[in-house]
Amino acid sequence: MSKDAKQKYYVVWRGFKPGIYSSWEMCRKQITGYENAQHKSFTSLEEAQQAFEKSYEEIRALKGKKDLHKLTTGHKPILNSLSVDAACKGNPGILEYRGVYTDTQTEVFRRGPYAEGTVNIGEFLAIVLGLAWLKKNKLQMPIYSDSRTAIAWIKKKQVNTKLKWSEKNRELLRAVHSAQQWLKENDYGNIPILKWETRIWGEIPADFGRK
Repeated sequence: MSKDAKQKYYVVWRGFKPGIYSSWEMCRKQITGYENAQHKSFTSLEEAQQAFEKSYEEIRALKGKKDLHKLTTGHKPILNSLSVDAACKGNPGILEYRGVYTDTQTEVFRRGPYAEGTVNIGEFLAIVLGLAWLKKNKLQMPIYSDSRTAIAWIKKKQVNTKLKWSEKNRELLRAVHSAQQWLKENDYGNIPILKWETRIWGEIPADFGRK
């Protein structure tokens, strides 16, 4: 098998069968439906093996994430919530975004990769998908994002980007148009969209850990 830059390895510390998995599908089978599952992706097998030898809490700390249950700050995040984030390799570049439960970091949804995207567009789409997912499942909880720009776009129900649209990112453009249309056609006023305070809480739980 040739070396693939997109190959990832997934460590499952807490799941039906802890271990290291070479695909997201294999990893997902171990964590879906498992209460307080603990998992994380890595870009090399060596990195995954080193991580598996440590505790999940140690790896979170190394990646800039804090144990939200042990925060001593007066202002704390609402753990019963959804956190969203995006990652983009380049600007524009290959874009992915996802949503996780804030308390457990269990992944709820993931989209991408999309060609020639930007982080702000990914953050916007992640919030909209989070809103749609909560409404579909008749759940009411806050959504956290660390992007002020994306939150502002949500309020305006309109993306304001300098990204040049092309044949390569046509699929992403369609997603943006669909998201804007969803915002205009649906009532989501009972779902708070909150700014994640990275400075005092660490990286948002949905962070891809690629900084």
